[in-house]
Amino acid sequence: MLEYKNVSKKFGDIVAVTDVSFIVEPGEFVYITGHSGAGKTTLLRLLIREYLPTSGEIIFDEVEVHSLKRKDVPVLRQQIGSVFQDYKLLPERTIFENVEVALAVKNTPKDEREARVEKVLDLVGLKKRMGLFPSQLSGGELQRVTIARALVVNPILIFADEPTGNLDNKTAGGIIELFEKINSEGKTILVATHNEHLVGAGKKREIKLAEGKLIHDSGAKKKKDKVEEKEKKEDEPSHN
Repeated sequence: MLEYKNVSKKFGDIVAVTDVSFIVEPGEFVYITGHSGAGKTTLLRLLIREYLPTSGEIIFDEVEVHSLKRKDVPVLRQQIGSVFQDYKLLPERTIFENVEVALAVKNTPKDEREARVEKVLDLVGLKKRMGLFPSQLSGGELQRVTIARALVVNPILIFADEPTGNLDNKTAGGIIELFEKINSEGKTILVATHNEHLVGAGKKREIKLAEGKLIHDSGAKKKKDKVEEKEKKEDEPSHN
């Protein structure tokens, strides 16, 4: 579904990511961890083509992201739900309108929008607050709005960049529980975070970066074992 092949990214003399490779399967929940400046955000922004890799390849849903034509980038981004730490909500629009705008950009017929927006706001627990404005919500509620906005276009994958960075531990836990609920319904989830407590509590796959390099992938051994098991079965003689 998603593969980074020997991906590197430089900004002038600054090396943000160096020779990173990993594969994410459909339906996985993966944490991308590391201290500030480790390269987490760069990896995610490469996925939505805000940046081009200096070298290497990124394959998403059989699309070569690194060589995608500019005119095709909006189509790519419609398949990826993005959740940012700073919310990026429109202050003069209601919660309903902030979520609906994602459908408007996708040219979804107006008569379909209301039901879809209400459904995702109900999922994130904000249906009763959809007439309020961002200034009237708490930090945790604002993050739930951004998750609803990411979900409403029915993306293949959702990535979240430090979604709990501005939240207290209890609220952060609630946001992660929401991501786990969405993941249980089949969505692939990538969460970039420096919060090791969240990662340890969730027992999900962890891809850890340090100074732009991948230094640990808790899912690598499992994937290797699966491949070896498959190859072993294929080599076994047939009894038919």
